[in-house]
Amino acid sequence: MAELIAGKTGDWEMVIGLEVHAQVTSKSKLFSGAPTDFGAEPNTQVSLVDAAMPGMLPVLNGFVVEQAVKTGLGLNAQVNKRSVFERKNYFYPDLPQGYQISQFQHPIVGKGEIEIDLPDGTTKAIGVTRLHLEQDAGKSLHDQDPKRTFVDLNRSGVALMEIVSEPDMRSAEEAAAYVRKLRAILRYLGTCDGNMDEGSMRCDVNLSMRKPGAPLGTRCEIKNVNSIRFVMAAIEYEARRQIEILEDGGKIDQETRLWDTRQGVTRSMRSKEEAHDYRYFPDPDLLPLVLEDGLIERIKATLPELPDAKKHRFMGEWGLSAYDAGVLVAEQERAAFYEEVAKGRDPKLAANWTITELLGVLNREGKDLADSPVSAAKLGGLIDLISDNTISGRIAKEVFAEMVETGKEAAAIVEEKGLRQVVDTGAIDKLVDEVMAANQDKVAEYRGGKDKLFGFFVGQAMKVSGGKANPALLNETLKKKLAP
Repeated sequence: MAELIAGKTGDWEMVIGLEVHAQVTSKSKLFSGAPTDFGAEPNTQVSLVDAAMPGMLPVLNGFVVEQAVKTGLGLNAQVNKRSVFERKNYFYPDLPQGYQISQFQHPIVGKGEIEIDLPDGTTKAIGVTRLHLEQDAGKSLHDQDPKRTFVDLNRSGVALMEIVSEPDMRSAEEAAAYVRKLRAILRYLGTCDGNMDEGSMRCDVNLSMRKPGAPLGTRCEIKNVNSIRFVMAAIEYEARRQIEILEDGGKIDQETRLWDTRQGVTRSMRSKEEAHDYRYFPDPDLLPLVLEDGLIERIKATLPELPDAKKHRFMGEWGLSAYDAGVLVAEQERAAFYEEVAKGRDPKLAANWTITELLGVLNREGKDLADSPVSAAKLGGLIDLISDNTISGRIAKEVFAEMVETGKEAAAIVEEKGLRQVVDTGAIDKLVDEVMAANQDKVAEYRGGKDKLFGFFVGQAMKVSGGKANPALLNETLKKKLAP
């Protein structure tokens, strides 16, 4: 949904493209055997290749190549049987080689497409321009000493997939939906863990403004944004900044900017030059990468059911709404949890309890599904008690709260607290008689035409039963006994 922003001179339209750097899930780096564990002591995961020692030659990690192919297939993209590694030349203190081995003209994966889910229930296709493999740089540490900068080369040489989108997004919400869907696909595939807080997935935002229908404007790139919330905030701030400049008669400089999380603003980092200023040329130490015949087909056969396919299955087989299905498939573990809860049960009831009750509690407490005190089997047991009329929906919420608190089974809580629904017609007759005897004036008013008092009698009867009367049976009995 394109979001038009009102300015002094009329409406403006955002044009957004994203470059996502996703760290490949692998035990070793792209061109060396050094480990890739997060959180290791600085400079403890650096081989001679990563440190660019003279005479060291890169050796391509075959598993990383397979992970890139798998990701390309998951993005419905063209996988290129022949690709070329090139040197991207620039100087930076944490880039020991003085160049980055990357891919440019001949990437391993070409054009693809991602379907994003929007808040209004609609979907939109966002084009993927390419996916290429490259090695990460090290990390400069500016906060360790007041006068000196330190360099940690643990990340140097770590394998990255750079996934470049087409400039198809028109709002911060669409950009957020794209990053969420891309992260879900990568996690389903097991090719990147998507942990933005650990730096294994970072986002560069390219944004320009234009009048609706006008040619593309000059873009700015906001580098290394590390959360979806910050992606949205950076887009909204940068859009306003560019509109103000344009409406004051200025022009946008093509530049690279940084997102300042504390101030909530973008700041100029450097003027942006064209890609050919990096003087790309094929890396003379690496032959062109040619995929073996049958490799793509073999990897395709191992792909899991991806989020969109699972979403459409949940909607088709189980009659779930697009929203509910989308929430459930957003994480692979969540979808598996729901399928276990729903097996042999009412799928819509299972969805309601999984999404509204369980995920609601976990979100409030800042917990993941893995930390849930209520397992899929236990939640299924609670739904069974609702379905066979052992307890009412209202009592079920009390039981669920106790399950969250104690981790006990629903059936055990119901027995301990005597919460079974009253379904004995004789017992319900008796409590209805009791309520009517205590409220004879209201009975007369009801029989005189005050139909709205029916709710009062239901409430009183439920109160007397401690909420345990079967609602359908209670309503039926009240209607009979209150009839004139």
